[in-house]
Amino acid sequence: MLVSTLALAIILMLTLDKPSLLGLWHRPARQTGLFACALVLALLWRIKAGIAPGLDIHILGITAMTLILGWRLATLAAILATALLASFSTIAWENAAVFVITTALIPIYFSYGVFVLVYNLLPRHLFIYLFVCSFLCAALANCLKILVGALYYWAIGTYEWSMLMDNYVILSALIWFPEAMLTGMAMTLLVIYRPHWVRTFYDKEYLAP
Repeated sequence: MLVSTLALAIILMLTLDKPSLLGLWHRPARQTGLFACALVLALLWRIKAGIAPGLDIHILGITAMTLILGWRLATLAAILATALLASFSTIAWENAAVFVITTALIPIYFSYGVFVLVYNLLPRHLFIYLFVCSFLCAALANCLKILVGALYYWAIGTYEWSMLMDNYVILSALIWFPEAMLTGMAMTLLVIYRPHWVRTFYDKEYLAP
């Protein structure tokens, strides 16, 4: 618990730079977006299924949030969502740091890394943004979350790897499509009707003739 809490504090200090905090402080609309994303994440994470303590599957929503807020504010929103869940005893406070690292931060950095690679290596086209950065990336991010969680519980000796593989990791085959579909639909609606809400979407580039 101490190590994970310290790691989370260091990550947070390295993530939230002065320009991000000033922009958040001086723009009420950005604050509203941050708290709205945190609330949506908390609701999504509250609806879950699992076979054993810690081995839960649910819709992440991380890829969509990262594309909307950017990786810095997405990190803050994920921490706020975790704090909200802990306040209502959905997760234990002593497990909160590990939960936010495995469930949110690693998928956030993965999602933003995919976006950066796609932005620099592939043509800047609306279909590529929606299919690769949203649909495909969301599916992979949820599978990654399940794999990271399994590796964590195996590393600390809570469960045997054969049990994790047969009863938890294999569930990624079930959750990837709902995650991808919901993320793809949400991002499609946003970039069409509210493109100015999506921080990583540049309509002059993606919609240029």
